[in-house]
Amino acid sequence: MLNFLTEPLQYAFMWRGLTAAVMVGLVCAIVGVFVVLRGLAFFTDALAHAILPGVAVAYLFDGAQGPLFWGALGASVLTALGIGALTRDARLREDTAIGVVFAGAFALGIALISSMRSYSVDLAHILFGNILAVTNADLAQIGLFGGAVLLIVAGVFKELVAVAFDPSHAATLRLPQEGLRYLLLIMIAVTVVVALQTVGAGLMTAMLITPAATGYLLARRLPGMLVTAAGVGVLSGIAGLYLSYYLPIASGAAIVLVATACFGVAWAAAQLRRI
Repeated sequence: MLNFLTEPLQYAFMWRGLTAAVMVGLVCAIVGVFVVLRGLAFFTDALAHAILPGVAVAYLFDGAQGPLFWGALGASVLTALGIGALTRDARLREDTAIGVVFAGAFALGIALISSMRSYSVDLAHILFGNILAVTNADLAQIGLFGGAVLLIVAGVFKELVAVAFDPSHAATLRLPQEGLRYLLLIMIAVTVVVALQTVGAGLMTAMLITPAATGYLLARRLPGMLVTAAGVGVLSGIAGLYLSYYLPIASGAAIVLVATACFGVAWAAAQLRRI
């Protein structure tokens, strides 16, 4: 068992991958709690796919070595703001606005990529992630933006909780509900891009939803839900990375499968508790 745990640690890329997995798992779990409470699962899926035009534009400016992270971040934030603006007056249902913007952004990305005859970037790492290729610069970006998101959540935690659980009470307290809504959308957008290299766009929704949903099943109060979600997110990242080291499967898929297994155990436990 000791050799099983220590053998992967002789490689520097495993240390970097584990560090990224822990940071991403923590940030995704904390933000994911508010995603679950506000019913924004479809929104996160839309953002994960809407980064494609940003990646394409970044490639147009500077080729394969271009600022793909910044292109994805810009596209994600703009998509979040666009969806927020379309649903501001409640005339258009949120899921409808998400579907329109998501499809348009994704189509724009495909159009941009198809117009580049010399486009040779392997998009597999964008769709499925490549946590084992994380560099020190990537870790710095994850730490910077992920840490900023957690600091913002801590700073407006009470306000976010009030808006999520009781919008009417939040209105009586004169909280800036619209501003808090936009802030949450932007934090989700940043989190999506921060976690892009670990599990990729195709599996991003799972990292935000599954640990939080597991915490929702097991905990009776919000603090317990946050702690449980964070634990599942971190555990999934570490266990999934070990699983991908010893088995011939993609690291991003392994991480999500571990998180899904944790959810399955939590669901079974919740059913037994009900009985």
